[in-house]
Amino acid sequence: MVRGIIFCVLLACAWPAQAEKIALVGGRLIDGTVANPILRSVVLIDNGIIQQVGTIDTLPVPEGYREINMGGHDLLPGLWENHAHLMLVGHADYPHWNSTYADRFESEIMPAAALQLLLAGVTSTRDLGAPLEASVNVKEAIRSGRIPGPHLYTSGPFLQHEVDEWQRDYRWEVRTVAEAQRRVQQLHEAGMEMVKLIDHDDMELEVAQAIVDEAHRLGMKVVGHAHKPDEIRVGLDIGIDNFEHTGLTTAPGYPQDILDALIERTATGIFDGLLFWTPTVEGLWNYNNTVDNPTRLDDPCWEMGLSEDIVADIRSSITQPAQLGYMQLTPLRRSTLKNKIAQLKDTGVVMMIGTDSGIPMKFHCQSTWQEMAWWVDIMEFDAKDTIRAATYWPAVMMGVQDRFGSVQEGKVADIIAVRGDVLRYMNLLQNVDFVMKEGVIYKQNGQVQESAL
Repeated sequence: MVRGIIFCVLLACAWPAQAEKIALVGGRLIDGTVANPILRSVVLIDNGIIQQVGTIDTLPVPEGYREINMGGHDLLPGLWENHAHLMLVGHADYPHWNSTYADRFESEIMPAAALQLLLAGVTSTRDLGAPLEASVNVKEAIRSGRIPGPHLYTSGPFLQHEVDEWQRDYRWEVRTVAEAQRRVQQLHEAGMEMVKLIDHDDMELEVAQAIVDEAHRLGMKVVGHAHKPDEIRVGLDIGIDNFEHTGLTTAPGYPQDILDALIERTATGIFDGLLFWTPTVEGLWNYNNTVDNPTRLDDPCWEMGLSEDIVADIRSSITQPAQLGYMQLTPLRRSTLKNKIAQLKDTGVVMMIGTDSGIPMKFHCQSTWQEMAWWVDIMEFDAKDTIRAATYWPAVMMGVQDRFGSVQEGKVADIIAVRGDVLRYMNLLQNVDFVMKEGVIYKQNGQVQESAL
């Protein structure tokens, strides 16, 4: 089966899958809003759009609909992965990866990452950092149905003050106001919905401000790293929409002036005043567990769509997870994470599920459910709030909540299902049983529907 999928992905051999009239009957629907779950639900879908939502008692299935029994399942909106890197698939040596495989990002690696995300129940993905041409072409291939994958929202290359030579295909150096405006316009003209900033505290303030102002003028969102205190301070001053990561390395928490500024920012309005934060914490928390039990890295799910030479190279790079230079500070950061998350919660930022998926040992087929389970099991987030952080709020952040993010009449039929009670056992999401995107079923009864690929 896998080789057949690889063949279709690499050669783009599949015609776009066709949506049909489908009735999902009998499952418990957790629709992504604050409403109570709907027991024994009925969801009617036609041409990829949700037509009606009701219950077995209130909504008969009309003639012409194919009925699918969802009894014993929880239905959810399709998940969003809010911080993915499709050009990465878990390899531990970035310079080697980029120099060896850059010519295969578009043809193989990014399509494989997209397929893995989709089959894991991720129907929308924010890809934060990749070569521009590859981002444009992969997004169009998914949009047109030539390859399977989530709806892609992309930033293209990072914008930053200084870039190493080996990074220049996916990071752009910006030094002047004119260059800032030109680069943002270039990203917008290529169809990018976001601008991604890193080390913006190293930029001249007027240059960083020009990036944000031009992006907002063009209707784009601005996403910024939050690794350093001054990245957050500058980001708040210039109007960044969404911060990424918990950052601050081994510091026990955020400085008080930052917390005060976050509270002030989140108190300025309703939707216009929302400040989003994607903490990407599970991989840091569980690094010690990976060192103790590296067999979890043997899951073949991350091999899907990748050639044997790439799989072998990735495996070779992570054979000794305890020795990776990339991760040596991680055990010291672990003890700070609970406090930082609690601080962020208290400021009123809207947190979203994102994982840095694709970085070393963070595989696209595993990352999103692991982050959600960590939120619920370790940080004791409410399960429904966690689901909304992976469905409703990302759609709001990207301004597409009228079409995505919840299972409601008139919205796009991006729906997943798991067997069992996901509100009690969030880790059930590691085995998504049913995946529908735009009314097309890509996975049913746990089986990939190859005819849709």
